[in-house]
Amino acid sequence: MSQAMDWQALMRAGLHGLGLSPDVFWSLTPAELRMMLGDTGAGAPLLNDGLAALMAAYPDKAGEGTR
Repeated sequence: MSQAMDWQALMRAGLHGLGLSPDVFWSLTPAELRMMLGDTGAGAPLLNDGLAALMAAYPDKAGEGTR
């Protein structure tokens, strides 16, 4: 379900396309970089199947966060 990051393309877009310095590029989160590259975040919403898959992949530990 996870997608590999195309670091070469992202570095080219950030360093050459956006003119970022390496320290600024590496301080960004992938979401911040996508936003700077014009991704509006208007992708498909997380539906029940997606939520169920995330919950199965990353289950809460028993007793953690409950009172």
